[in-house]
Amino acid sequence: MADRHDETSFFGVLIFHGFTGTLESVQALSAPLQKLGIAVSMPLLAGHGAASPELLRGVSWHEWLNDAEVALQKICCNSERIIVIGHSMGALLALHLAIKYPDKVDSLVLATPAIKLVSLFAPGRPMQFLAPLVSKLFKKWELKTLFADRQHSSLMLHYSWVPTSAILSFFELIKHTQPELCRVTVPVLVLQCRRDSTVHPESATILFNNIATEPSAKSIVWLEHSDHQLFCDGERAKAVQVIIDYVAGRMRRRGIQPDFSIGGL
Repeated sequence: MADRHDETSFFGVLIFHGFTGTLESVQALSAPLQKLGIAVSMPLLAGHGAASPELLRGVSWHEWLNDAEVALQKICCNSERIIVIGHSMGALLALHLAIKYPDKVDSLVLATPAIKLVSLFAPGRPMQFLAPLVSKLFKKWELKTLFADRQHSSLMLHYSWVPTSAILSFFELIKHTQPELCRVTVPVLVLQCRRDSTVHPESATILFNNIATEPSAKSIVWLEHSDHQLFCDGERAKAVQVIIDYVAGRMRRRGIQPDFSIGGL
């Protein structure tokens, strides 16, 4: 886990990576957020960060959600209100925290939220009924990372393959999250890539239209050229800056001036 808890502050930021992801996939956010003078935590979810994807075998979405809750409780020891940032599957965990702990979660930043996947086997897709059969026939599923900007193609931001049983659990989390969107009331910023090859771009509008957050407190920022790994692709600087501006704005609403004098990592 990457943490910075030097002192108690009003705001803290909790960052969740995506399914099969590494901390490197969201690392670009760490130093800029720390420069605002607030606590930052980036936990590794169960089954992630190991030398082999085998560690994911047998892990369920309940464990990922438990990891998220534990991380929230920990950062709340140093901060009163938490801004939760989630990438892809991490965005689903962020949504659940906002529903269960509205007194602790100040707002959400959801980057390519995995509400609707491109995969035809995913929930709500034409071949979803075949997913259990596929998982019995194939115990492993190869993963590829696509970048709009090819200079980043050498980065390893997630496992190269995944146990299909873990994919089914991820699908279960999606199905569990979709009907819960109407219970989200905190401010929400969504970042969505129009060329996302993993999460269907429609996810952003589905989420936007179904959460109960006041219209003035929710917004979508579209990235026109990036693929799914938006914090490592060609529009990385824009994605990071949008989030920094949002977090700084949340701080100013509370009368807290961001401390840009504090150095990063």
